[in-house]
Amino acid sequence: MKAILVKGISKIYKLYDRPKDRIKEAFGLDRKHAYKLHYALNDVSLEIYRGETVGIIGTNGSGKSTLLKIITGVLNPTRGEVRVEGRISALLELGAGFNMEYNGIENVYLNGTMMGFSEREINKKLPDILAFADIGDYVSQPVKTYSSGMFVRLAFAVAINIEPEILIVDEALSVGDVFFQAKCYHKFEEFKKMGKTIVFVSHDLSSISKYCDRVFLLHKGTLLGEGTPKEMIDAYKRVLVGQYELPEKLRNGLPEELCGTEGETAEEEGKGKGESGGNIREPLSGENPDALEYGSGQAEILEYYLTDDRDVRTTAVIKGSLFTLHMKVKFKEDIPGPIFAFSFKNAIGTEITGTNTMIEKAFLDSVEAGNVKDITFTQKMSLQGGEYLLSMGVTGYRGDNFEVYHRLYDVLAVTVVSDKDTVGYYDMESVVKVSDAVLEGVEEQP
Repeated sequence: MKAILVKGISKIYKLYDRPKDRIKEAFGLDRKHAYKLHYALNDVSLEIYRGETVGIIGTNGSGKSTLLKIITGVLNPTRGEVRVEGRISALLELGAGFNMEYNGIENVYLNGTMMGFSEREINKKLPDILAFADIGDYVSQPVKTYSSGMFVRLAFAVAINIEPEILIVDEALSVGDVFFQAKCYHKFEEFKKMGKTIVFVSHDLSSISKYCDRVFLLHKGTLLGEGTPKEMIDAYKRVLVGQYELPEKLRNGLPEELCGTEGETAEEEGKGKGESGGNIREPLSGENPDALEYGSGQAEILEYYLTDDRDVRTTAVIKGSLFTLHMKVKFKEDIPGPIFAFSFKNAIGTEITGTNTMIEKAFLDSVEAGNVKDITFTQKMSLQGGEYLLSMGVTGYRGDNFEVYHRLYDVLAVTVVSDKDTVGYYDMESVVKVSDAVLEGVEEQP
């Protein structure tokens, strides 16, 4: 049975170049219509069934939050229809539905009343709400004094303890600490077992992979597809690098910028290259424009990127799969035995892992000025799910002196997608067996 039906939804905004154009339009004084139409959503249709946990993914500006607001009734669509069967509870923008001057308990009653509960019903639920939020004495303080973490704790506690049949969450869990997030995901598991419907929007692809039964992919207001988490995460990775090929039924009538390509031919790849051999390209998603860069300049990293096990450029790698780091380096002087290196850090700057061509004994030759080298490092991704920062460099020795020719720190953000995380930084891939033990000298009891 359908819990949510979205049929032909479009949301169109008028964008004005100048504020006075909006005023003229409002009073009917401008016959030229000095605005542009922006489609936040363009003819989106989808069905969500009872008991499903459904993820919605897409780049920023793809229309995910707009879609959720229309489903929950916060926004009205420009055209199309939405049907929702069941009590719905939504955790959208942080603070939505809260009065900043009220304290925590007063906001619990305010939200409960808005959802149709009587004071007696809220009284019964209050202990569970406060226990889940776990913000101590702050519950008696005005919420304007709360940190973002305390705010989301209380908001989520209210949302899940009003016995909703449909729970909608939009990125809110990224605010709480890791312990609170674990508690929330445990609650998701309880909801799934109870047959409740969850609609989940997140940039955390690991959570999408682990908890969702189906995933919808949005891009620039258009629904690109639906399928298993693995299928849609793979498609999303292609979207990030402009290599997603739209189905034929979606290509017709769409703007050209939405019609990506599966890949480039060798001839197309050669276009746009300068004398140095580097590609003129759009920055990768996750590329750091403020990366630390230094070196003597005797060698230069012209290009760098990752490819997954299907040889598709990406910044998201599935845990347990093979991936390859590519570097293209031009040499401006003769260099004896250059060393090519890369490393991964976590978000707080701790070096997690890395290697170089000297350690791997993969390249020990000298390189003459003018040469361009392609270097690849291929390995299995064993890091836990999460966000990591990639650094790389070209170094070497002249006699006993260590020299840095070109180094790029924290140049690319890489997402590891995982549906099973163990303890620590990486997975030891343990093989576990449990069997009945045989105790010598112990008689079996009758």
